Amino acid sequence: MKQAITPTTVEKVMREDDFIVSKTDLKGRITYGNRTFIEFSGYSERELLGTQHNIIRHPDMPRAVFKLLWDTIQAGRECNAYVKNMAKDGGFYWVFTNVTPNLDRDGNITGYFSVRRKPGASGIRTATDLYRAMLDAENRAGARDAIATSTKILTNLLAEKGMSYDELVLAI
Repeated sequence: MKQAITPTTVEKVMREDDFIVSKTDLKGRITYGNRTFIEFSGYSERELLGTQHNIIRHPDMPRAVFKLLWDTIQAGRECNAYVKNMAKDGGFYWVFTNVTPNLDRDGNITGYFSVRRKPGASGIRTATDLYRAMLDAENRAGARDAIATSTKILTNLLAEKGMSYDELVLAI
């Protein structure tokens, strides 16, 4: 069970050569995390293994972003995203993530593999502004309509720019 953690304003910035790697099963439970994941999350390997990956979900992240990510990878496609994660001590760290389905010999998804690296400053600025607008919309809409309302903000922005989400993320 995820403990209540109070977010702080303390940021931990990834180094240029850092790669955070994790694997999950089909339900999003962590089956592997490298040393860099353990370092930035602040959790021990024992605390992470078997736990839902959302243990590091920062409350500044709109639910619609994770719905998009899950819809994409469950459809067998990779997904790129800017994500603000929260460490065990309440601090945060931004990542540029690539999540890819793991496939067996028959092409069935058996889990997910995520590699995260240091994001660009312009991408963080863009994602921060976008996510704040999406999260504000989610909070105003209430739990029942939060994801749909937030998704509409994102799809309107993508339509305005003539881009897919992946294209936007790779461009910022």
